[in-house]
Amino acid sequence: MAKKSLVARNEKRRRLVERLGPKRAELKAILSSPDTTDEEFYQAQRKLAKMPRDSSKIRIRNRCNVTGRPRAFTRRYGLSRLTFRELALEGKIPGVTKSSW
Repeated sequence: MAKKSLVARNEKRRRLVERLGPKRAELKAILSSPDTTDEEFYQAQRKLAKMPRDSSKIRIRNRCNVTGRPRAFTRRYGLSRLTFRELALEGKIPGVTKSSW
């Protein structure tokens, strides 16, 4: 089980990205556009630098929804491999069965 503080920090980052993501993308578009003037470029660069680092979606870590485990995460189910296996064997994930041939 991951520390509650790590899970909470990650959730805080998710909320920041949700709130500031569009503004950040807009500034990035200005920076990458060849049509922007030098002054617009520097203004956009300054605004982007003033934004919180955690508003970047790169800083979000995928974690298991049950345990908070950061590794071996399955995006489709939002679970780590260990939790997925437990729940699948208990029959709590619809449509998932152990394969046999």
